[in-house]
Amino acid sequence: MVSRADRGPLADWFWTIDRFFLAAFVLLMGIGFMLSFAASPAVAQRIGLPEFHFVERHALFMIPSIIVMVGLSFLTPRQVRRTAIILLVVSLSLMVLALFFGVEVKGARRWIGVGALSIQPSEFMKPAFVVVCAWLFAEHARQPEIPGNLFAIILFGIVAALLVAQPDLGQTILTSVVWGGMFFMAGMPWLWIVVLGGAGAGGLVTAYYMLPHVTARFDKFLTGEGDRFQVETAHEAIVRGGWFGQGPGEGIVKRILPDSHTDFVFSVAAEEFGVIFCMALVLIFAFIVLRGLNHAFKERNDFTRFAVAGLVLQIGMQSMINIGVNLELMPAKGMTLPLISYGGSSQIAICVTAGFILALTRHRPEKRAQERSLFRVASGVPAE
Repeated sequence: MVSRADRGPLADWFWTIDRFFLAAFVLLMGIGFMLSFAASPAVAQRIGLPEFHFVERHALFMIPSIIVMVGLSFLTPRQVRRTAIILLVVSLSLMVLALFFGVEVKGARRWIGVGALSIQPSEFMKPAFVVVCAWLFAEHARQPEIPGNLFAIILFGIVAALLVAQPDLGQTILTSVVWGGMFFMAGMPWLWIVVLGGAGAGGLVTAYYMLPHVTARFDKFLTGEGDRFQVETAHEAIVRGGWFGQGPGEGIVKRILPDSHTDFVFSVAAEEFGVIFCMALVLIFAFIVLRGLNHAFKERNDFTRFAVAGLVLQIGMQSMINIGVNLELMPAKGMTLPLISYGGSSQIAICVTAGFILALTRHRPEKRAQERSLFRVASGVPAE
């Protein structure tokens, strides 16, 4: 154990980090690794790969993911902001390159090939985008003459345009909801709420009529007709699992589920471990969101408040979309379950998000003392 009397970077980190947050993120990573044993061997065998191919790669991706999460948690809020700006510039540049030179999968260009690996830049864009927008909103709140809100709107337009061009409707919706939530926290006028809400609805209608894959997915969801093999198989797996599941390794339906290790790992968890296990998994995500919002509510610094709220909202919304698809409550969107689904870019990017959250929610006594001193001066109370 690290003693409170110790004075050093590691001891300081250990006693100032939010250990409940850290435990929740590590627990999710452990559950994801466990579920990779249940969900991925059948997929690997079906496509002619060694049985534990995806399990080994999942474990391999966990190493840099943990390093990234812990490393970023040492940063100060200013360093978080600077890191996010650099990451956003790089990821947006790679998203542009992906449109012209990226790997095409199922008609979408979202990946950049780097040797034997494929990187999805939009995954890394999301946490950086949240932090940069939080800074812009905070700067406008601190100095209204700075057009931070306008810059945030322009940045959102650029990001949304790149996501639609890929095309990736799921990520576009996720990013829009998170950005809208942060803008609302920043004091968005009701006129903007109406305008942006109308623009969002108009965008969905346009996507339905202009993008064939979006039309197909919504029609399948609304009418129940067409190729619904994957969602119906996922539903069958959940029903078969019941309250307590069939037991580890005893799942049968998962063997014919094409994306059981990625988009539909939640259904595999339900079949083998039951609905109660899945409810516990949902509670972990709910805990992260609620604890983050509680931190944001207590935080006096606008940048930290907006950033923490946006980051936990991003994790919560992504998990809700994935689970909603598994439960046939939403059209299929091809979105991973954070820290649970297989996927190197997704896992490392979520750990970037987790690292930012841990860094921004660290307890910093010197910061609290400075805030109390400024509050006394503003209130006309004599210093102690």
